[in-house]
Amino acid sequence: MTSRVVITGIGIVSPVGLNRATTWKHLVAGKSGIDRISSFDTEGFRTTIAAEVKGFDPEGTLGKKQARRMDRFTQLGAVASLEAVEHSNIKIVPENAERIAVMITSGIGGLMTLSEQMIVLQERGASRVSPFLVPMMMPDMASGQVSMMLGAKGPNYAVVSACSSGADAIGLAFEAIRRGDADVVLAGGAEAAICPIGVAGFNSCHALSTRNDEPQKASRPFDSNRDGFVLGEGAAVLVLESLDHAMGRDAEPVGEMVGYGATADAYHITQPAPEGEGGARAMKNALKQAKLQPEEVDYINAHGTSTPLNDKFETLAMKSVFNEEAYKIPISSTKSMTGHLLGASGALEAAISVMATYKHCIPPTINLDNPDPDCDLDYTAHSYRESAVRTAMSNSFGFGGHNTSLIFQGFEE
Repeated sequence: MTSRVVITGIGIVSPVGLNRATTWKHLVAGKSGIDRISSFDTEGFRTTIAAEVKGFDPEGTLGKKQARRMDRFTQLGAVASLEAVEHSNIKIVPENAERIAVMITSGIGGLMTLSEQMIVLQERGASRVSPFLVPMMMPDMASGQVSMMLGAKGPNYAVVSACSSGADAIGLAFEAIRRGDADVVLAGGAEAAICPIGVAGFNSCHALSTRNDEPQKASRPFDSNRDGFVLGEGAAVLVLESLDHAMGRDAEPVGEMVGYGATADAYHITQPAPEGEGGARAMKNALKQAKLQPEEVDYINAHGTSTPLNDKFETLAMKSVFNEEAYKIPISSTKSMTGHLLGASGALEAAISVMATYKHCIPPTINLDNPDPDCDLDYTAHSYRESAVRTAMSNSFGFGGHNTSLIFQGFEE
């Protein structure tokens, strides 16, 4: 018999808050975390805005020595993991360590470290390149470092599927618990690619917004005037646990995961498949696994990147899955406030979806001033909405044609 899988802890470090509570508070208030880039000189860049994590002090939490041996994405993932573990009130000891897994991913990995050490190589020579370059830049290192930091000895890996990575990490954690491979999994994503080469690279493929004069209005999913996504950074980690294990230690679940669907477009390296058919199949697969009918979904946290094709095709995908029910379901894109956290976005939005079922509140899509006629669903524009959210779906789609859909419910014994 497959295990029910519950969420007992959530940890977040985001552009709108350094922890779970602050992030939720600011999302509900419609506060944007997007501003002019402060971490490097943007002269000569077409895009000069991003959703940075401001005021982050990894050394204060992790210690100076440990923090300096981590790329920023790993620091973010480690701090989010510590909050998630504290929230779940789980104790990792030798007796349970082998049944606790870590699956924290990154779409890009240690891009900051790699770009910095390339400069060292060019300016100071090969002998001056840091011995920590390779372990700091590898995308599995947030997962590895968290495992070592906590003493978790179960399965440990990082699945990479571009902007679906964080969602797939959570999906695979869900499946691992259902199979009996682990009792507990720390799963999520971490990303930190706001650096010159990261911004330049996304500019070169015309993916980023260039609304530099109005940073907080730049991310505008489903709006007629959207012109690209805003690069964000941060991390989110969930503690997923078998219900039996959670009840055995008197844990208090904040939600339950019931469905996971993943598909491939097999179409284009950056563009979604026509009509969003790959995303639609992911949603259908998640609903099938959850044994839910479309009308039972109370909220959808859309991928909603603020790019022309994604928003249009995701809308078409939702219509093809939910039919007339699509017009009745509240939807929002929290990327309007957080920007796009790439490989961490699916994890952050999964956490937000769980919190929506727990708080019975739907965060808004801000900046939706002139809705695109092709995007004519209920996107919860401008202001949050109190609602009895029993079931929430979270969508994530990525370069390379990856599509992932997760479904969460409020926990009921």
